[in-house]
Amino acid sequence: MDAKALIAKFEGLSLKAYRDSGGVYTIGYGSTINPITGIPIKAGDEITKDTAVQWLRIQAAKTETEVRKKVKVPLNTNQIAALTSLAYNIGIGAFSRSTLLKLVNQGAKPNDIAAHFIDWNKVKGKEVPGLTRRRQEEAALYLS
Repeated sequence: MDAKALIAKFEGLSLKAYRDSGGVYTIGYGSTINPITGIPIKAGDEITKDTAVQWLRIQAAKTETEVRKKVKVPLNTNQIAALTSLAYNIGIGAFSRSTLLKLVNQGAKPNDIAAHFIDWNKVKGKEVPGLTRRRQEEAALYLS
């Protein structure tokens, strides 16, 4: 599975803005900003499915580029896809500071790295079952 498919599966599609579990206005496949204008999503915003797909392509490609810049060791396609899905969801800043990325760049064993995906299954200190499932799938993809 590629990063865009994994992201779409777990983000789901909403053509109307809503507040996510962290209270942030979100639309499309998890977009919190319009990737073309840079304007944050706000209450009342609506988009088409075509726009949502376009934004997903733009944001997933940008996230993958940022992940590749942060990773200093060779990885396979599935590992990059798993890290891209994670970074898309938690943000590149949080990804950049993560223990998981540090382990990747230290050349840790894949199982040790995969065990740290689950570190990112909470919002405001509370476990979110959907994030737990997502992190498990990302970890499995990383190991495949």
